[in-house]
Amino acid sequence: MQLDRFWQRVTEGLELSQLWKQFSADARASYRLYHRDFRARAPQETRKRGFWNTAQEYAWAILEKLTPARRVLLLVGVVLLIFPSGGFSYHGKSGEIEVVELDLKFWGGAVLFVLLMLEVADRVVMKRDLEIARDIQRWLLPAKPPQVRGLDIAFAARPANTVAGDFYDVFPRPAAESSEPHFLLAVADVAGKSIPAALLMATFQASLKTLSETSCSLADLVTGMNHYACTNSQSGLRFTTAFLAEFDPASRTLTYINAGHNAPILRLSSGAIVRLSNGGLPLGMWADKTYEAGSVILQPGDWLVIFTDGVVEAMNGRTEEYGEQRLLNVLQGGIEATPDELLRRIIGELDAFVGPTPQHDDVTCMLVKVA
Repeated sequence: MQLDRFWQRVTEGLELSQLWKQFSADARASYRLYHRDFRARAPQETRKRGFWNTAQEYAWAILEKLTPARRVLLLVGVVLLIFPSGGFSYHGKSGEIEVVELDLKFWGGAVLFVLLMLEVADRVVMKRDLEIARDIQRWLLPAKPPQVRGLDIAFAARPANTVAGDFYDVFPRPAAESSEPHFLLAVADVAGKSIPAALLMATFQASLKTLSETSCSLADLVTGMNHYACTNSQSGLRFTTAFLAEFDPASRTLTYINAGHNAPILRLSSGAIVRLSNGGLPLGMWADKTYEAGSVILQPGDWLVIFTDGVVEAMNGRTEEYGEQRLLNVLQGGIEATPDELLRRIIGELDAFVGPTPQHDDVTCMLVKVA
């Protein structure tokens, strides 16, 4: 009974298959990390052939992840493990030579255990900080969509890591020509993943909310956001793709700008498919770039699907991409469902397609059904 409780505490109730899946994902992630550094240290054109040269480069890729003090500690531990035994001799009180044998393997194991504890402590601190960042990010993103006259909306996001670089939101903004507010629908994807992308996503959200307080046109709003993004994009390396749309409930007009994002799918009630692609380059690439807005009038029964590339580029074990056609097939088969129901179906189909393959990019999807 005690052994069973101990095992449950260690595994947190996970089955062996789940533990193996988790270990496989961790091993692949670690290999990609070290292999990236290996390729950076030894490009293909200068790489020396041979097992020992390759092993040496991989060893340096691992060692360089440690501080200099911990590298020395690791090397000392490995050296002590290699030598089976050792010791020293001295003259005792009786004048006889006394020999003291030392178990060098024990001390080598002890040194490596200390190194392991130091690395675990770093990981615990980092995990705590990431969990705090995740909680802050959840606070920045809406938990549920607002009530919008004429629209039924659902959205979901799943980060590839603890925090994500994807952004989504639906919120009201003032309209100069109407007392009834318009609603802004936004889905964006910052280049990269994890902490750097999450930080830029937070600045994107802040600038979007600030600029949306004025009653400027959507084109002026996106132009202002592009100017701001260019100041934080590291000369275009950290660009952001975005789809921004403004919905007027009175006229049912959806004005949109696609800034280098995956073209959303508009399925008309007639069954025709329209791609919303008017716009321009991703935000943060060219400060003087202008954006062309498009517009459509939504009719009851229309569906709008806005997604990030993590959906259609999700891969299974055979390196096949999920693709837009599969997404379209799920949409065509669920037009009578509610957005919440169809969203669950899309996520379920995506999970079934990917299987045990680790998620390599953030996944975000927003569904809009016109009532």
